[in-house]
Amino acid sequence: MYTETEQEVLQYVNENDVKFIKLFFTDIFGILRSISIMPDFLEQAFSQGVPFNASAIKGFLQTTSSDLFLKPDPKTLAVLPWRPQQGRVVRLYCDIVYPDGTPFEGDTRHVLKQCVEEIKSSGYGCYIRTKCEFYLFEQDENGYPTKIPHDQAGYCALAPEDRGENVRRDICLTLEQLGLHPEISYHEKGPGQHEIDFKYGKAFEAADDMSSFKNTVQTIASRNGLVASFCPKPLPNFSGSGFHINIALTKDGKSLFDSTGTNTKTKAFIAGILQYIREITAFLNPLRCSYSRFGTFEAPRLLTWSSQNHSQLIRIPSTPGEFQHIEIRSPDPSCNHYLAFTLLLRAGMEGIRQNLPLDLPLEASDWEKDTVPAEKKLPSSLVEALRLAADSPFVASILPRSIVQAYVEAKTSHEDSYFGIV
Repeated sequence: MYTETEQEVLQYVNENDVKFIKLFFTDIFGILRSISIMPDFLEQAFSQGVPFNASAIKGFLQTTSSDLFLKPDPKTLAVLPWRPQQGRVVRLYCDIVYPDGTPFEGDTRHVLKQCVEEIKSSGYGCYIRTKCEFYLFEQDENGYPTKIPHDQAGYCALAPEDRGENVRRDICLTLEQLGLHPEISYHEKGPGQHEIDFKYGKAFEAADDMSSFKNTVQTIASRNGLVASFCPKPLPNFSGSGFHINIALTKDGKSLFDSTGTNTKTKAFIAGILQYIREITAFLNPLRCSYSRFGTFEAPRLLTWSSQNHSQLIRIPSTPGEFQHIEIRSPDPSCNHYLAFTLLLRAGMEGIRQNLPLDLPLEASDWEKDTVPAEKKLPSSLVEALRLAADSPFVASILPRSIVQAYVEAKTSHEDSYFGIV
């Protein structure tokens, strides 16, 4: 369904046998969280917000100042299709605010919203398409994850070798019921590894859709007795999972990018990302094992671009369609996608603002060479990436100090998990 106003949401809930409303919000690490309310409380939630204990969520607030409120966004209403159709359950994404209604600086959804609004005010349109890889693993007898892949199939395999074909189908059909637009799905290179690609959407909506995607994948996997992992490198000897982010920029309704990289705006946008990518990598690749993925199985390592080569950091695909775009291939699906979109868009727009020059493309597959200096490579470890982020004037100009400080402190002491969004 499509709703714009609070009154439309209230009317839908009243007329369609809705019994529970799940309020979704995301912490600074990209983990989706939820509070459920009853229909009779929804009007108060819109007007006053729903309080929650922010001190219980790592990276939010100290115990001495723990009052935060969730304000539902009426444009994000959707029925959860895996819940009963009698006594329906719907969800709404929320903004996070202080008791006086001012935005909470740790709300990364709000950080992206500000970014998109500023780009729009400059006369640009911004669209994002995501390609997300993930693994499916078996559960043990107690329902906990194992490290046993769901199958041993390879790239673009068919059933019965591809045992996840029906799971992917269920995921895609469920996503459509939620109002999302998956376009392509297939088995990836690793055993039990899959990819689902989305249609282009406005940047802010694409971020909410990614939250819905991860939630849907994990839910459908669980219903099939499996565990979905968004870990970037769950199996050391097989391909890691990437989160490829395609960005298209428009001006007056026309694409600003071209497939050759000769357009001035294309070159400057790419140059901006290459200029700042090392400083923002801690947010694009937030786990220790993220760095084991770089330089293997076509995952990038060097700060290079190409019009075709899949092993480069930035690629300009020569594919037909509504938008000509660039593809950033270093992020992985364990990241906070709101922060990832924000930082990549800011970096690219800064490149346009400064009219940064762009080096020649690298078409050869030479990401294995060790002669390239460190400053021309992605960080080699999470420790290095966190140091670069903490010392970055660029990051400090975009993200509130409280986010950066909480993020760096938590990730410095964080132990990787092979499973979940983390």
